[in-house]
Amino acid sequence: MKPAPFAYARAASLAEVFDVLERHGDAVRLLAGGQSLVAALNLRLASPDLLLDINGVTALRGVAFADGVLRIGALTRHVELGADPLVAQHAPLLAQAVPHIAHAAIRTRGTIGGSLALADPASELPACALALEAVLVLASREGERRVAARDFFQGLYQTALRPAEVLAAVEVPSQAGLACTVQELARRHGDYAIVGLAAQRAAAGVRLAWFGVGATPLRTPRAEAALMAGDVAQAQALVAEEIDPPEDLHGPPALRRHLARVLLGRAAAVLA
Repeated sequence: MKPAPFAYARAASLAEVFDVLERHGDAVRLLAGGQSLVAALNLRLASPDLLLDINGVTALRGVAFADGVLRIGALTRHVELGADPLVAQHAPLLAQAVPHIAHAAIRTRGTIGGSLALADPASELPACALALEAVLVLASREGERRVAARDFFQGLYQTALRPAEVLAAVEVPSQAGLACTVQELARRHGDYAIVGLAAQRAAAGVRLAWFGVGATPLRTPRAEAALMAGDVAQAQALVAEEIDPPEDLHGPPALRRHLARVLLGRAAAVLA
């Protein structure tokens, strides 16, 4: 299929982005990597009047570390996440997630901001943001506001982004030296995960963030507590109670509950 007709514009600054958003409202879609948006356009699941290319907005680029916080610009591409030494040092969970994301061609174009703003519940990076207790920086003409990852993902493809806002960056408190792992099961490498887990050891515990098991990425606090107490079997039993997976073409909810227990066992061995 081919997309419905639309106009195209390219922004060179955030001010230009805000101008267009204020002028066109819901009729405009932002183009970053386009790895999900272009497919939606071709299937006519999205039919904007205007496509605004934001790849020239330098304020949305770059990775920096200061005062214990890693700041990742929203236009940072997946391949850059996997290769950046600051990410590898302070948020290795993100670097571990990159090889699981689709295929090399998509990782070359896709961006962290696009993935988080889309909020696909089967994607790796939203769950990683939750496990890392990241803060998402949302920019508008009025300035920046910060929203914790736990509050950003609000439903199936729904986020806390307001109509005139842009996801500008992701801020992650340093996780340097702490064990972490990304585990997932998919029918083929590069497919969306049937069940996935982003697990991060923290100074005061462990964080388990699941993807592919509901309308949003989610934490399982009772399983986290059991795992911290050293009872892996109890953690596996609890995680099956805490998730509410859908039934779909991959199988019934019981399948995903079983796979979640398997992944938690694998993650526990890494985090021990």
